[in-house]
Amino acid sequence: MRISSLILQKDFKKQFLKLNTKTQSEFEYRINLFLKDQFHPILNNHPLHGEWEHYWSINITGDIRAVYQTKDLTAIFVAIGTHSQLYR
Repeated sequence: MRISSLILQKDFKKQFLKLNTKTQSEFEYRINLFLKDQFHPILNNHPLHGEWEHYWSINITGDIRAVYQTKDLTAIFVAIGTHSQLYR
């Protein structure tokens, strides 16, 4: 299954705007890579567990993760932040 579109939810957009510009640029690079190959090794795309069950995570930088879920061929990004911010 190849993702063909993205949705950035409102909370995701708020969190994204709080990131520094370098991290924002890295997100743009990684999301383009994600659209070409959602399981590219650099993304470390993996399913989550616990309260994030049914969601997936990709690496943006060493500590920044973007959390999403899929519906049909759409990736819906719901959160972005450091590992400790997201997985308390």
